[in-house]
Amino acid sequence: MTNEEADEPPSRLAFVLIPRFNMLALTAAIEPLRMANYFTPHPLYCWEWLSIDGRKVTASNGLSVDTRAIGAADDGFDLVFVCGSWDAERFDDPKLFKWLRNQDRKGATLGAMDLGAYLLARAGLLAGRQATIHWSFIAAFAEQFPEVSVREQLYTVDKKRMTCAGGTASLDLMLHEIARRHGQQLAMSIADIIMHYPVKPAEASQRHTLGSAEPDLHPKVRAAIALMEENFDDPPGVPEIAKAIGVSQRQLERLVRKYMGCSVVRLNQVLRLQYARVLLTNTEMSVREVSAACGFNGMSYFARAFVSCFGRKPSEYRQAWPQSDPTPRWPGSVMSSVATKAGRCAPRLRALSGD
Repeated sequence: MTNEEADEPPSRLAFVLIPRFNMLALTAAIEPLRMANYFTPHPLYCWEWLSIDGRKVTASNGLSVDTRAIGAADDGFDLVFVCGSWDAERFDDPKLFKWLRNQDRKGATLGAMDLGAYLLARAGLLAGRQATIHWSFIAAFAEQFPEVSVREQLYTVDKKRMTCAGGTASLDLMLHEIARRHGQQLAMSIADIIMHYPVKPAEASQRHTLGSAEPDLHPKVRAAIALMEENFDDPPGVPEIAKAIGVSQRQLERLVRKYMGCSVVRLNQVLRLQYARVLLTNTEMSVREVSAACGFNGMSYFARAFVSCFGRKPSEYRQAWPQSDPTPRWPGSVMSSVATKAGRCAPRLRALSGD
């Protein structure tokens, strides 16, 4: 650290906690900052927890954090992060949005973790920007906020906006920020001490195996899944997928069974059902509209497939995350359905069930 850097005050960060936020994403962001202070003679960062009303805020894992009210918080924050997860896609508080817009006018960089991007977008602070959100909500977010260029990657930095997918992506984002402000050597020293290697770039994919039991997913299988995910409303058939990715139908079936443990048709249905429950829990679309958006020809077929997969009717998923439950869960799983339908496919599709 130079003498000039030692004379600079520490960067001030505020983490605005929304009920049922993701604790892993928050601690993954804090630890690199703490280690940066540990490695230097003068603190480089200071931070505090804020909330709308200044009360304790409970995370999705049941742990609570003491906070200060946003209205009582001092000005002068360099970076303000909105930390939201479960049910953040429905969160709407004009007081918070006004405060965030005020922080923007005062020059703070605004950030969001996990589903916190919904709050920045709803406050009108992501229009015309690139942003990142957890992979399971990308399609629904893009449909709701077409003015935002949403990216499937670990994190995105667009001028004075920082958004990340949540989970351990917060580590990589904060290491990027530390390297930008204080040099790559400090960031790498922190990565070594917390045993986070390799440090991943912003554009790294959020999902590596896409539910496969194999440590590396075959590129043709990845391409097939990408094609399915781009066409939920009009699902392509096996011949169309095989032709698009440049393999024979037989080879496609063989690869999907090897890496995912089930047929191409079954995998396509599982992906569409996963998308359906995301739409049911974070949009106002009717069940019929969700069925059509996910490429099901009839309501009865959609309902049967959904119940078989998740053990609940589509209409019941509207209340999947009740406000009265401080530690929510995602009822049902793709894993349980595949176990019934395809035996050994279950463990390989676990990651497709969402987080």
